[in-house]
Amino acid sequence: MTQIVERLAAKLELPGLRLSVVSGADLGKEAVAESGVLRVGAARDNDLVLSDPSVSRRHFQVTLRQHEVRVDDLGSTNGTFVQGVRILSAILAPGSLVQVGNTAIRAIPIEQPVHIALSEKTRFGALLGTSVEMRRVFALLERVSPSDATVLIQGETGTGKELVAEAIHAASPRADQPFVTFDCGSVAPSLVESELFGHVRGAFSGAVRDRLGVFEAAHGGTLFLDEIGELPLDLQPKLLRALESRQVQRVGENRWRSVDVRVVAATHRELAAEVNRGRFREDLYFRLAVVPVHLPPLRARGEDVPMLIAHFWQRLGRGAQPPPEFVARLASRAWPGNVRELRNAVERAALLGAVESLGAPKPIYPSSAPASSPFDPAILDLPLTEAQEKMEELFTRAYLERALTKSGGSVSGAARSIGTNRRYVQRLMKRYAIKASDVDDE
Repeated sequence: MTQIVERLAAKLELPGLRLSVVSGADLGKEAVAESGVLRVGAARDNDLVLSDPSVSRRHFQVTLRQHEVRVDDLGSTNGTFVQGVRILSAILAPGSLVQVGNTAIRAIPIEQPVHIALSEKTRFGALLGTSVEMRRVFALLERVSPSDATVLIQGETGTGKELVAEAIHAASPRADQPFVTFDCGSVAPSLVESELFGHVRGAFSGAVRDRLGVFEAAHGGTLFLDEIGELPLDLQPKLLRALESRQVQRVGENRWRSVDVRVVAATHRELAAEVNRGRFREDLYFRLAVVPVHLPPLRARGEDVPMLIAHFWQRLGRGAQPPPEFVARLASRAWPGNVRELRNAVERAALLGAVESLGAPKPIYPSSAPASSPFDPAILDLPLTEAQEKMEELFTRAYLERALTKSGGSVSGAARSIGTNRRYVQRLMKRYAIKASDVDDE
């Protein structure tokens, strides 16, 4: 697909907002939006820092958008309430009251607007988009790529986090050096340390020769730590030490080895919420989130869908433009699997040569249990943390069953479609007691 070079507006003007504490220990304290996001909590890195002991370290965040102001709870212990209603995510009306712990905060519109830089380009590396959401991301990537700053990419599965990491590397002074990827969720916990830092012969059973870890393999280049949120808690201090000292120690060896790497990490999890739950170290989060990049889901950038369809169609050599009715059908869908799901749908239809091939796939593998419902009302009676964990389990099982159905029962195909590897899918199948017969064992 040829690069679009039309000139676009370089700034986005968002409505101004002030958060003002109207009751509680911090009465009178305020924070004014200077960027697109305001974070509130007890930790000192928040925009509005509260001393209320019932407030979590990262309690909630407010995001400014063109036509709305959104508030999202960050996995807080005691919850976030808007106008007396407990929420996970909600749209704030002007003057809304947000209650956290024993503190009440008023969201007050102000005349001073917030200006957000937008890229004048509609692509960055392999990423495409004319939407405001993507051009905000492009503008940030254009600024950060030439540096050595550590970048944390967060976004739903299928939004293109690995493409962002590759594009950052390609646009950096390290572009001609190694780009090494390590998936923190695809390796057995007992082997993660060896994979990261290497080992020497005899360090453990099966270590028959010295081996480089990914830090050393990426020396001079970029190390991409995918799904960093899956890193075992007991290994997080060792990763933090390596990031801060730029030195690694192979398993079974006493000496330290210096490494020169730029680190880019990614996760589908909201790490601020994981910190609140005690699943991710706060100091490691700070070290990784020097430059946070949030990738929008496809449903938040619907105007990009026709452009993406045309790109995938042309890449398959199926002609200059896909049929209009084909684009219309795809553009009307929600795409919970984001860009990856859209790409797979276009490729499947193009290869089969018929728009009708987009019909919903039918389950062709037997499961040990019927597909899990994404929501069970009884969960609402559980304690918050337990309820969140249960919802995550239900979602993961339903997501995996759907991926296996779409792949015709192929574990390898399901792994490719959701952007992970076969071993990790097998681990999830075992955890959730999902069984498949006639599985393609590629």
